[in-house]
Amino acid sequence: MAKVVSKRRRVLVSAGPTREHVDPVRFLSNESSGRMGFAIAAAAAKAGHAVTLVAGPVALPTPKGVRRIDVVSAREMERALRASFARCDALYMAAAVADWRPARRLAGKWRAKDGGASRARIDLVRNPDLLAGLTRGRRHPRRTVVAFALETADGERRARAKMQKKGADWIVLNDPSALGGETTRVRLLGAEGIEFALPEQSKAAVARRLVELLDLHD
Repeated sequence: MAKVVSKRRRVLVSAGPTREHVDPVRFLSNESSGRMGFAIAAAAAKAGHAVTLVAGPVALPTPKGVRRIDVVSAREMERALRASFARCDALYMAAAVADWRPARRLAGKWRAKDGGASRARIDLVRNPDLLAGLTRGRRHPRRTVVAFALETADGERRARAKMQKKGADWIVLNDPSALGGETTRVRLLGAEGIEFALPEQSKAAVARRLVELLDLHD
C-alpha cells in the first residue's frame, strides 16, 4: 500500500517526448515512452498530492486523479509548464524534450526527393531549455525540483553539471536501456551531496521512491 503523506503538495510532472515538425507528416523526435513520468504522476496522486501532468505525444492512459495537459512541441510544453510552475510545490522534469527543431515548418509535404538529389539538409534551431528557463538556474528552497539525465558516457559529471546549471535539487541519472522499457535502474544524485543507486526494478517502484523525496524538503 502506498504511503499517504500528511502534507498535500501541488506536483507538476512532465513526461514523454516532443515532436518538432518538418512538414505536416514528418517530425524530429526520440524514443521516450513517457512511462517514467506517468508513473511518477500516478505515484504522487496515490500519495495524496494534487498532480498536473504535461504530456508529450504518447499512447498512455491518464493516471487516476491526475490533471493532464497534452502537448506536442517543446515550445507548447514550455508554455504549459510555465502556466503551472509558479504555483507548484514540486516539479519532476521527466520529459525528453527535443534540443533542436526545424528552422521553419513547411506548409506542404517536403519534396526534396522530387528533384533527384541524393542528399538533403534541414536547418535546425535550438529549442529553449525548459528547466533552466523555469528555475532561472537557481534552487528554490520552498520547491523541490527533480530533473533527469540520460547519459551514454561520463554520466555522473554531466549529471552534476546539469543539476548545478539548472537549479535542480536532485538528478535521476539513467542510460538508454530505460527507453521504452517497463523497468529501469537509476542513480540519484542530490545537490547536498547525497547519492544512492536504485537497482533495476519497475518504473512504478522507482516512481514511488522519487515521490518520497518530497518528505525530505519539509
